[in-house]
Amino acid sequence: MELPLDRCSIRSWRPADAERLASIANDRSIWRMVRDRFPHPYARADADAFIARATGEHPEQNFAIAVDDQVVGGIACIPDVDINRVRAEVGYWLGAEWRGRGLATEAVRGFVDWIWATTELQHLTAAVFTYNPESARVLEKAGFTLAYLARKAAIKEGQVCDEWTYCLVREDGKTGRREDEIPIL
Repeated sequence: MELPLDRCSIRSWRPADAERLASIANDRSIWRMVRDRFPHPYARADADAFIARATGEHPEQNFAIAVDDQVVGGIACIPDVDINRVRAEVGYWLGAEWRGRGLATEAVRGFVDWIWATTELQHLTAAVFTYNPESARVLEKAGFTLAYLARKAAIKEGQVCDEWTYCLVREDGKTGRREDEIPIL
């Protein structure tokens, strides 16, 4: 998959991305904001294993966020199952150097438009630790709304913490681009 946006792109992971992925993902500030399956420290072997897994997914769920074709982060859409198969969780992260520039908002907006254009999903969710208001703001700017505060719902670094759960429903989820404007390569 290759989804060109204004200042970045979302694309499939490539084996050649492993060195760069290991370099930017080996950042404790990223690990603190994501699920524990994202390792820390993040070694080259972790990058190789992740890319092998991501490129073997059918359908693809994990993608690279790139600037000038260089990886700067990751984004994913993890579908639910059984009666909830019309729902998926969206997650994303950016390397420290690229935060605060609007790239996450652009990537999430573009990704959501792509999801609506290419899947039958109806409902998207995203969970954010309450100590990460910047990520919550990205979701709000991308059209997500706060569904609820889940008190003491997660554990990170051995500490029980609260999470905000955001959602976006297909008919509410247009982010300003018409489906015929969404490039699908």
